[in-house]
Amino acid sequence: MFHRLSQSDTTFVGLDVHKNSITSAVLEPGSDTALIDRFFPDDASIRRFVGALGDPASLAVCYEAGPSGYALARFLGQMGIACDVIAPSLIPMSSGARVKTDRRDARHLAELYRAGQLTPVRIPTEAEEAIRDLCRTRSDLVTDRTRARHRLVKFLLRHNMVFREGSHWTMRHEAWLARVRFDDEALTRTYARYRSVLSGLDAELAAVESDLKCYFESGPFAETVARLAAYRGVTELGALALGAEVGDWVRFPRATSFMGFCGLTPSEYSSGDRTKRGRITKTGNIHLRTALVESAWSYQHRPATGAVIARRQARASDETIARAWKAQVHLTAKFSRLAATKSSRNVVVTAVARELAGFLWAEMVA
Repeated sequence: MFHRLSQSDTTFVGLDVHKNSITSAVLEPGSDTALIDRFFPDDASIRRFVGALGDPASLAVCYEAGPSGYALARFLGQMGIACDVIAPSLIPMSSGARVKTDRRDARHLAELYRAGQLTPVRIPTEAEEAIRDLCRTRSDLVTDRTRARHRLVKFLLRHNMVFREGSHWTMRHEAWLARVRFDDEALTRTYARYRSVLSGLDAELAAVESDLKCYFESGPFAETVARLAAYRGVTELGALALGAEVGDWVRFPRATSFMGFCGLTPSEYSSGDRTKRGRITKTGNIHLRTALVESAWSYQHRPATGAVIARRQARASDETIARAWKAQVHLTAKFSRLAATKSSRNVVVTAVARELAGFLWAEMVA
């Protein structure tokens, strides 16, 4: 935590960061003209740049969140320099702006930063970021496996081979796939390749999930997993992913703020006396939104605490279990009520996911 000086004593620096270059715009105290520079993003060049700006305690640096991650912010922090990483989607933009360059972007950041119009994101610790990356690896593998499954099913459909004995990817379906044969050698090899890719992804996914299990009861998210996994539809893996994506739940002052961060807030187009609300914004964290929507499907069934939920609640406090039951009763009733009036189940699930986000936020700030 850095002590910020008054604006009159602070030099504001906006950085446009890329893989092979950093463009800087420096606004010195009392000046409205930004000094522009460009340098290579290695440690020595960064040290030279900030060293020429004077007292590190008088600097306030910012750059947009992006592919470069948080390494630069951590490096500047080690040098005693306050650095914020800015949420790109919340940067005010002029509707008439038609020219975009690194110099303009850096100057724009510095000016907005000094005006207090930028919203920083939370910088996770290195341990938190490492677990988050492992959770996202699992998410990527699940996406890849889904695509591989679709390719296999569509390949079989093109050759009039359709499984009609129940749901796909069950034990019965797997047995049916093992019996599929083709007369043509090329088709046999194609089918074998699709099956091989799918088997490899299944093995990789199982390995990643095994790697994640050790963090259920240890590490920075152990308490988060114990509390969130007590809720219906939230497995230990899901709770770990939620915790890794959010990090600090207290930074959201209200449940609606957290819902907005998840991209589950309805869009709104209002003018004068007219108010029109549309689909959810989808402008927040896609990993959180996906996990919450998947969890929301479990509330289509009547309230119950089965063996699986009871096992997950073994590590939770009585207060958490009581809040989880209250949420389950409310959300199952909401699912049933909306399902009776809405033609789209996706609309119902999205609405339930939004309220589930509120319950989980309330749990973590209680």
